[in-house]
Amino acid sequence: MTTRPSFLQRPLVALLCAQLLLSACGATEIAPGAARWPAPAPQPEPPSFPSPQWPANVIARTVPNFEAPSATHCARPAQTYETPGRLGQRDEVPAGYGERRPSLGRESKARRADEMPADAAAAAMPAPASPAARAAKEALASEAEAPRFAPPAPGAQPIQRPRPQQEVVTAGMVDDNADFSAYLQFRQRTQVAHRERDVSERYLLQVRNARGVVVPDAEVAVQAANGAAMWARTDAAGRAWLHPNAFDPSGSQVYEVAVRKNGQQGTTFLRRGQKSAVELVLNTSEASQRARLDLVFLIDATGSMGDEIGKLKTTLRTIANEVARLPSRPDTCFGLVAYRDRGDAFLVRRHDFTNDLGGFQSVLDALQANGGGDYPEAMNEALNETVHRLSWRGTGATRMVVLLADAPPHLDYGGPQYDEDMMAALGKGIKVFSVGASGLDKQGEYVQRQIAQYTGGRFVFLTYREATNPASGSGRETVHDVSNYSVQTLDRLIVRLVTEELAKLPKAG
Repeated sequence: MTTRPSFLQRPLVALLCAQLLLSACGATEIAPGAARWPAPAPQPEPPSFPSPQWPANVIARTVPNFEAPSATHCARPAQTYETPGRLGQRDEVPAGYGERRPSLGRESKARRADEMPADAAAAAMPAPASPAARAAKEALASEAEAPRFAPPAPGAQPIQRPRPQQEVVTAGMVDDNADFSAYLQFRQRTQVAHRERDVSERYLLQVRNARGVVVPDAEVAVQAANGAAMWARTDAAGRAWLHPNAFDPSGSQVYEVAVRKNGQQGTTFLRRGQKSAVELVLNTSEASQRARLDLVFLIDATGSMGDEIGKLKTTLRTIANEVARLPSRPDTCFGLVAYRDRGDAFLVRRHDFTNDLGGFQSVLDALQANGGGDYPEAMNEALNETVHRLSWRGTGATRMVVLLADAPPHLDYGGPQYDEDMMAALGKGIKVFSVGASGLDKQGEYVQRQIAQYTGGRFVFLTYREATNPASGSGRETVHDVSNYSVQTLDRLIVRLVTEELAKLPKAG
């Protein structure tokens, strides 16, 4: 476990007194300065292999488990880091653009053949000295081109097979925060294994300045008298959803809500059961600046995802060009995190933010759907690296993740857990838009909707002419537990999500 930086100590006596005063005389404000804020993020480093040990119980946090986003730019080549999928691959050395891969001895080269183009895999081997050696070389190159599927464990769900290539990928979308009662009903009737976080009680925080203009990307710290706390950042509309039961199992009745931005801080209180939104006026003004967008594609890269990955490759430039032409003309940084599972050639491969679209396209083009075996995949580890290891830009950025997957995370692994990292994502102002690909079961849908709802994102799902048959082609039908949705092509839907987020930003001037 990494050592976290120290944080400001806060006296809790003031909050206890404030709780009494609030009920007695309606006090709404105390002096600022007591909240515990996350420290700026250090330079990301390559991760170590996840530890098999991790506490299973939810622990109420009193200090942040993340660093604040603080990168100033993404004007760099695409930098790649890799966490190996095989426990024996511990001898890592840098390779190309900062990528960390296992050292390539003869055995390691054979293991990595599935990650190389056929000609590269062949070239990596010594020159054959006999017809038999040449035949072995050709067999390796042939294997590199074909998807590999490990046999499932006894009792495991059937392996998801690749689907026929489609010219058009269509998708629908639901906003579980906009129709929250329907989302709670979905949670109640869907009994699947998951990491429980109680969001049944929620409150809206709205932050504006003295002129009534919304304040985006303001840091938020919410704390009970017992020390239990959560963190958030306001979105482009100056809002954040607060869920007390998700971080404070003790059920405190009053919480201090501290908000800060640009050196200014304000404080108010949230009281359980209040009907109105929590509103706070922050004495700050929004300087006119160009919109900044940090956009990450978080992708399940196992063998069944070839269709979706292929479509993203062909539409990336269209998406980027349409985003660039938006009225806000955003300064966009692109990031990519791909994941498979233990036993595959890699567990997680992350490509840090870059503004080099050509270089990013090359990185995406090199990604192949391969590996897998059992049904769940390493989504936990990939979400953890996405939230904590990428160079997210600091104050003023709009941060979005498009999570594209057709399987739930492994809940039986030790290591990071998605509920901890979705909460850290909210603290860093990262919205996750979960995209359920075909083959996603009820458990996968539940988890993806959990992550999207808590972070303020939305749940997107692929649609087909026949709901249960992805090979039937694009259409309007889905197997997911949703209603009242419209359908667009997936690339148009991604552009729409970006457009709607950036449109919430206060107008320059």
